[in-house]
Amino acid sequence: MKVFSVDGDDVALLRDGAQAFPAMEAAIAGATREVLLEMYWVGDDVVGRRFRDALTQKARQGVRVRVVYDAVGSLTLRHTFWQPLIEASGEVFDYHSFSPFRPTFRLRNLEERDHRKLLVVDGRTAFTGGINLARPWLPIDEGGDGFRDDMISVEGFGAQELRTLFYKTWRKLGGVAPKDLIPVGRSRRRRVWVLSSLQKKRSLRQEYLVRIRTAQHNIDIANSYFVPDRAVRAALARAAARGVRVRILVPARGDVPIVQFALEGFFDRLLRHGIEVYTMTGPLMHAKTAIIDDHFVTIGSYNFDHRSFTKNLELNVAVEDVAFATHVRAFFEEDVRKSKQIVLAEWLRRSLVRRPVEWAALALRRLW
Repeated sequence: MKVFSVDGDDVALLRDGAQAFPAMEAAIAGATREVLLEMYWVGDDVVGRRFRDALTQKARQGVRVRVVYDAVGSLTLRHTFWQPLIEASGEVFDYHSFSPFRPTFRLRNLEERDHRKLLVVDGRTAFTGGINLARPWLPIDEGGDGFRDDMISVEGFGAQELRTLFYKTWRKLGGVAPKDLIPVGRSRRRRVWVLSSLQKKRSLRQEYLVRIRTAQHNIDIANSYFVPDRAVRAALARAAARGVRVRILVPARGDVPIVQFALEGFFDRLLRHGIEVYTMTGPLMHAKTAIIDDHFVTIGSYNFDHRSFTKNLELNVAVEDVAFATHVRAFFEEDVRKSKQIVLAEWLRRSLVRRPVEWAALALRRLW
């Protein structure tokens, strides 16, 4: 793990659970004041229990521990899963519970999910990205599925902004926030900053559109659920038309079949506009990473689909730094080398049976 100093923040790319889990566990073990966890999927498995036990140990030591987990993403969790942490004075909320007897149940908000993956320790160190606390992200030799994914670690001011966003969710669920939070302003003032969904300021989608529309040389996007809306597709097509090299990396086989059919349904349109498409074989590619013009990087939970834009709480960190962008791009190139490039002439010869399934998946994409 290589650390880059950017405008007073230290940032690092963490590849897969093999790097992310040990770094996150070490940060929790070193906590002295506060540990905040906001997670879409916590598994009732070796990974989820390992992190729950680490959090419980810190709570027993008098560290403030607060957890938000999504009721749908962590659907298989029993409410008793968190009992050891609660008994140790930890605090836990499920996000938009399905049960009308739970305090976080809101019928009008059932479709809004918390898709974030966030850990903040002592307001100083934070992690976010695409990795959930579940067995599929364990390396294969440790009994997992070895999902290909990215996290970013941030130490410094960016971690304080991430702490503020956690507490925005915490208050929404009825929790009480401390008074020492820093404001997250409408515009960023540093070269490491946070982006989120479902809001106008620091908008993830808007930042993507601005960066794509102003790109001059390269746009490289790794995204597991790449089903972009018309505005994003048009921006990518115009970028390719003005000579920008645009590459999209997606999984060869996704974990949600309807999404996989939908993203493949866009291949024709992307390829006809000169956009390069690569499908990664092997363990599932679950990353949500972009590198633009060798100086801008964003890593987080945001997918290019309707749900991330309109229904999910999402979170990315953006970094403007040539050295860090070069570092992240090197790993993107490594993933591309392991992938298959989709060629238009070959793609047009795919099975006729697939095409109506792709069209149906695209037609339904606003309902997922």
